[in-house]
Amino acid sequence: MKKSNRHVPAHEIDAIAGAVRAGDRRALGRAITLVESRRDADRPRAEALLEALVAYRGDAIRIGISGVPGVGKSTFIERFGRHVIENGHRVAVLAVDPSSSVSGGSILGDKTRMEELGRNAKAFIRPSPTGGTLGGVARRTREAIALCEAAGYDVVIVETVGVGQSETAVKDMTDMFMLLLSPTGGDELQGMKRGIVELADLILVNKADGALEAAALDTVSNYRNAVHLLRPASPNWAVPVDACSALAGTGIAEVWRHVEAYRKALGDSGEIAARRKAQTKSRLWSEVGESLLANLRAHRDVKQLLPALEKDVVEGRIAVAQAARRLLAAFLGSSAS
Repeated sequence: MKKSNRHVPAHEIDAIAGAVRAGDRRALGRAITLVESRRDADRPRAEALLEALVAYRGDAIRIGISGVPGVGKSTFIERFGRHVIENGHRVAVLAVDPSSSVSGGSILGDKTRMEELGRNAKAFIRPSPTGGTLGGVARRTREAIALCEAAGYDVVIVETVGVGQSETAVKDMTDMFMLLLSPTGGDELQGMKRGIVELADLILVNKADGALEAAALDTVSNYRNAVHLLRPASPNWAVPVDACSALAGTGIAEVWRHVEAYRKALGDSGEIAARRKAQTKSRLWSEVGESLLANLRAHRDVKQLLPALEKDVVEGRIAVAQAARRLLAAFLGSSAS
């Protein structure tokens, strides 16, 4: 059973929370490490810290960015982040990397690929491993967003790996979802999943420079036609499709204008507020599910039954549903219907 937060020294949590609120980047990094920890001993401290900061979430715009590997997400985020900072904002980037199967840590090292942005005092970059979490996002990305907002970052960017489910996962924790594409031909458009395009609030074709510029503009035209055939996700927003070059810096200012227009349109209509409420409710039940599963796996009677039941299921001697009911009955201490 987890220890109650009352066992955590109040002065310790107050010190960490105060440093985070003061914008101390090292303290913010340590706070995110704490909430990402899978150690049972760290959970009371992490929960107490989040509780201490829950009232200090700022009015940040949360932006999710996804795209297949090689599309230039890191280069785009660095150029975009620098532009946003020049416009008077503070930017936090949560770059969610795939996990090493050996160490469990991040393997892409996005922080090293955004060196100039990382040196800016008004920027915070945090690469976090997925830890095997489905959807290409870290297990505690939502909590990391909250910590960044408490630290005074008013633009929070979540960059995710392209692993199929990542677009839905990022959409479910941000206000605006950007999809980055590479210049392609018409055949590639036919292979793009319709669901991914439907999720996007802004579609950007990157690498619109040099020999790829003409192909990028053709791709923009193709996707604009495709978007017009889809039912708009919001009656207050028509999804823009634009070209940009993160390398050359062209089109970046226009991207920020789209973000500002989106925030005003959906903010004034109440859609962003409604989306956040739905996201919070979803996260509540997700947390309940994760906690129940963790407690079930740790239950003494379940641990005793599990090896034999798993073997019986694998070898076909018992149905999966029946095995599950027996595990639940052991966990609940009574018959499971």
